[in-house]
Amino acid sequence: MIHVNLRRAALVLAGALLAGCAHAPAPESAMSTSTADAGWRSLFDGRTLTGWHVYHESGTPTNWAVVDGTIQRMADGGDLVTDEQFANFEIALDWKITPGGNSGILYRVADTGEETYFTGPEMQVLDDARHPDGKSPLTSAGSDYGLYPAPRGVVKPVGEWNSVRLVVNGNHVEHWLNGVKVVEYELHSPEWNAKVAASKFAQWPGYGMSPTGRIALQQHGAQVNYRNIRIRVLP
Repeated sequence: MIHVNLRRAALVLAGALLAGCAHAPAPESAMSTSTADAGWRSLFDGRTLTGWHVYHESGTPTNWAVVDGTIQRMADGGDLVTDEQFANFEIALDWKITPGGNSGILYRVADTGEETYFTGPEMQVLDDARHPDGKSPLTSAGSDYGLYPAPRGVVKPVGEWNSVRLVVNGNHVEHWLNGVKVVEYELHSPEWNAKVAASKFAQWPGYGMSPTGRIALQQHGAQVNYRNIRIRVLP
């Protein structure tokens, strides 16, 4: 009888623990990256560059390669862009830069520009501590390059992985860096238009104007690695 009661008590305790786990909130990173989330899919298989090409080029990229399960910039050349084009989406990925390094994640890149940044706005990837762009919040890691500043103290140092979420939904854009929303803006708002008009992007009429386009990883003269690239298309 004692053994039966002990067994029954153990079962009740186990059930209570399971119930508690079922109601525990999931962390922000798990909710945004879990493969169980409806609509999320990978843009990088960890082995090949299938689904990617160098901007304005065809064939296998020569200045980008897969190294230890990451996409790595290997040499000078063009930016790496997705074969697919996206309008409204949420993308999540990790990046790691080398000392003094510079790169970027661009979106809605059209094929009409000479360079990806002629049409695609950019979320900056940078070694803030060593690169000159790190002196200004407008061009530091996480910023909407040249237009909207990112706060200090969010980016991790060289040698560590930084986690990014970029939300593009209609004209609404959010930059998330290491779980912190660092930038938020509205494309084509009076404020955004004024910022573009006062920036170097004013010389390119197509900048930020495409309703859809490719996602680009920028080649900017430094080694940079990207991994865990996932996307969720939004309505």
